[in-house]
Amino acid sequence: MSALSDLRREVRDLCRSWRADGRYRPRPDAWLRSFDLDFSKALAERGWLGMTWPRSVGGAERSNLARLVVTEELLRAGAPVAAHWIGDRQIGPSILRHGTPRLQQEILPGIAAGEFVFCLGMSEPDAGSDLAAVRTTGTRVAGGWRIDGRKIWTSHAHRATHAYLLARTEKAEVKHAGLTEFVLDMSDPGVSVSPIVDMADSHHFNEVVFENVFVPEERVIGVEGNAWRQVTEQLAYERGGPERVLSTYPVMEELLGSGDEGVAAEVGELVARLATLRALCAQVAAAVDAGEAPVRAAATLKYLGTAFERDVLERARHAMDSGIVSPESTLGEAILASPGFSIRGGSSEVLLSILAKQEARR
Repeated sequence: MSALSDLRREVRDLCRSWRADGRYRPRPDAWLRSFDLDFSKALAERGWLGMTWPRSVGGAERSNLARLVVTEELLRAGAPVAAHWIGDRQIGPSILRHGTPRLQQEILPGIAAGEFVFCLGMSEPDAGSDLAAVRTTGTRVAGGWRIDGRKIWTSHAHRATHAYLLARTEKAEVKHAGLTEFVLDMSDPGVSVSPIVDMADSHHFNEVVFENVFVPEERVIGVEGNAWRQVTEQLAYERGGPERVLSTYPVMEELLGSGDEGVAAEVGELVARLATLRALCAQVAAAVDAGEAPVRAAATLKYLGTAFERDVLERARHAMDSGIVSPESTLGEAILASPGFSIRGGSSEVLLSILAKQEARR
């Protein structure tokens, strides 16, 4: 454990140094809203991107528990990690699990070096949280596929070098069948990006349109038509990380520092819940180390994490109304971000459905 403690201290020191130099300010929801490619490259230089991957593809061959230590500290510090988060968290592991050796060599070193920025082409207009309802199509052509369709709520598509894309490649009676995963270059002809500005006047969301975009055959992830099983595994990486419980940590830190005894008592209950959720994060990381795709545990974490982060903001809102916390605090930004908490990574209703189905299979 001393090695993990040393690693935790190294990450804290880096964040403290960047903050002291004025190179970033802590933000809630930093993994989605705070983008700084230079910071991501500084992490890459220390071997903190692609940490668990083989050295042959740019990784450091460390454990998922070591990666959890790094990601926890970055989130606690509200550090600007959005540039690498999607690629490092889920696209890299998915390619490592299902991609061909050629695709792994082509993509993974770029993610581990902080050079490739990925966006997620999953959600679509009129489809809500129902990924199986995608209407973006992949049609076979000579040497690969032609992609046509549109994606929405695509964070940092305007900055991304690559996109992960879920598309329908076959009409099937069961809507979960006939889906395929692709990797494509955002600079490809036929890709266009339109900004979506949120309530905080922040631009990280986008709508992306694909018109007759050619994707080579070797850019398919895994097996054609098998994407539903693969994406379900991938979502375990997305739902099972500490960002599901630490996105509001800068707000909780302000509450802890308020000095008010009444607030301290309320925050004590939140701290106890956070300890439990962190333990669940560690269980998910250990399961991934064991070669598993912990779908059930990750869905549980996401569901409980959403409720926890909502309650953090409620406590902070009451403290602000009482004049204990300043209106200029991080709370305002967190409140504006909070409507997405219960939707991204799967709505609470979808997560409960997953848990019910998993329980029925036991």
